[in-house]
Amino acid sequence: MILPVLLLATVPDLTSPLAEWRVAAGYAVFALSYSVFALGKLPGMKVDRPGMAIIGAVLMIAFRIVPAAEALHYIDFGTLVLLFSMMVVVGCLRLTGFFEWITEQVVTRLKPRHLLPTVIFITGALSAFFVNDVICLVMTPFALLATRRMGLKPMPYLLAVATAANIGSVATITGNPQNMLIGSFSGLTYRNFIGYLAPVALIGLVLDWVIIRFMCGDDLMPKDAAGVAAAMQHVSVREFRKPAIVIALVLSGFVAGVPPAMMAAIGAALMLITRSRNPRLVYDEVDWGLLVFFVGLFLIVGGAQNSGLTGYLFEIAERFNLQNAGIFTIVTAALSNVVSNVPAVMLLKTLVPAFHNPHTGWLVLAMASTLAGNLTITGSVANLIVVERAHGDVHIGFWDYSRVGIPVTLVTLAVGWGWLVLVR
Repeated sequence: MILPVLLLATVPDLTSPLAEWRVAAGYAVFALSYSVFALGKLPGMKVDRPGMAIIGAVLMIAFRIVPAAEALHYIDFGTLVLLFSMMVVVGCLRLTGFFEWITEQVVTRLKPRHLLPTVIFITGALSAFFVNDVICLVMTPFALLATRRMGLKPMPYLLAVATAANIGSVATITGNPQNMLIGSFSGLTYRNFIGYLAPVALIGLVLDWVIIRFMCGDDLMPKDAAGVAAAMQHVSVREFRKPAIVIALVLSGFVAGVPPAMMAAIGAALMLITRSRNPRLVYDEVDWGLLVFFVGLFLIVGGAQNSGLTGYLFEIAERFNLQNAGIFTIVTAALSNVVSNVPAVMLLKTLVPAFHNPHTGWLVLAMASTLAGNLTITGSVANLIVVERAHGDVHIGFWDYSRVGIPVTLVTLAVGWGWLVLVR
């Protein structure tokens, strides 16, 4: 109970009517913002999640819940730098044909019976080191191409891309936006993070393979593998020698213990030193909406803390024993599916430092918020990217996804929880 009292002591004086109105306004802005995050847009309006994050942040400052002069102090620029830099690095890789080259190497050497595990493990491995949303953009066309040329139904392989992208991204700080956020606030090193969560990702990918094979077995038998190689465009290795060197340098820096934001920024700067590529093409690869979403969330959560909501959450956490890894896993997974994983992590990150074992708390938060994304078709941005990219070729309905996503989520969450309890 000590930390909640300390946090509440930092809240501005609430005795005046004006201060009470600010507290009420803070709760109202927070509730409205997170409702829109849960629904995806403001009903009756064309206001999406990033838009609501901007509106919520402005309202927090307008009501003086977050002092305008101190607003920058609520924004964690390390997280923003890491996210932006990784987008630049991955964008440069896409423009140089790096992912197309990997696709060419896989498809031209692929045996039909190996397609499903290939899709799962390639997607998972790439998602571990690069932002999983980008990997879905690359692997969805690959899955469609390979299945078309082999005479297979694409549904199982598209489900494999979506689920494997989420599972693989749990392994590292740079796998997805919520892990980047946790990496910035937790103080966990890249090597420590991957040491604890890479086994969860690896086991999860194997289970993903088993479950999809069991659930979709009738759609996995190929009829004809001819013509796959001919459908691929050759990509010259010389085009991405420099990006490959930069990536190796960045990953080596991560493992060596260099702060991820600094190492990613160095990599992005090196990528932008070029004589042949228009930098605007690289800027187009950056998801500016996601960056704005993060900035708004920092201010909204800061306003919620100043309004006393954080102290209230600590009381709830103590009442329901959220320090128990199993309970915290369930709460994180549920909240991640209600409001999306990034807003859930942004809120729950205020609780973890007060846990008796915050190290395990941060790892559970990363594991559960990521793996929970596989529960439903709207559980993560990666799922939606696969659905939208494949829309012209195949329709993936709610049940089409859920019959695989639900068992994959439940099994992998159980494995992740069991593993972290075992090794903590």
